[in-house]
Amino acid sequence: MEFLDYEAIADRGWDLEDADLFAKAADADLAPADHGRLLVEPDESLLEAAENRGFSWPFSCRGGACANCAVYLVEGELSQPANHILSEEHAERGFRLSCNGYPLSEELKVVFNVKHLPELDELRLPPGPFRRAASE
Repeated sequence: MEFLDYEAIADRGWDLEDADLFAKAADADLAPADHGRLLVEPDESLLEAAENRGFSWPFSCRGGACANCAVYLVEGELSQPANHILSEEHAERGFRLSCNGYPLSEELKVVFNVKHLPELDELRLPPGPFRRAASE
């Protein structure tokens, strides 16, 4: 899976809809935590794969009931076995949950850390009790 942090997109004035978004990221010499590739094993969700490889992606519930772990699916297919929060419109737009999303295609391109997009504002939960806020 190839990933890209939404903060890197926003910092550079790019847009989620840019056709060459991942090519721009490859040319931008971003930090490894902001753009790269990681292997997702068949029994891992996207969030588990990121954590198992040392990345700290946002989440709160791990049960499909908030949008803290939301990703924007640019390319590929991702299952969504439990989704109690994203509307059909969100899904049509390309949003999925990384906490319980499992790859259905060999290759994926996702933008993580999209939880602060205006269309997801009302769906976010505060960080869970076992996770420190970034400012602590």
